[in-house]
Amino acid sequence: MEVSKGLRDHFPDGVFPSGCPSRTLLDHVMSKWGVLVLLALSEGPPLRWSELRRRAEGVSEKMLAQTLRTLEADGLVHRDARPVVPPHVEYSLTPAGTELAAHLVPLMQWIAAHAGEILDT
Repeated sequence: MEVSKGLRDHFPDGVFPSGCPSRTLLDHVMSKWGVLVLLALSEGPPLRWSELRRRAEGVSEKMLAQTLRTLEADGLVHRDARPVVPPHVEYSLTPAGTELAAHLVPLMQWIAAHAGEILDT
């Protein structure tokens, strides 16, 4: 099976132009924290900040905030801030984020299944 065949439809000459918006989105989505946040949010109900930090173990507050802002600006994450005291903010995937996560889950499953054997070499 030729994996890159579908890519030729979008990039006929085989070059991924540096100015292509897909590169920017790829950087946002495939960053270490971007993937982990999207996967965590794909598991179910909206999550609060502290729940996301626990699921993406090791992420700093600064990186989590930056990642969430970026994914929200990209239209992949929805931020629901309720005007109560103390503040109550929940994060969930938008329809586009849900569609994207459906593609990331099999990738993560493959990585989890093969990481040991690949990294042991």
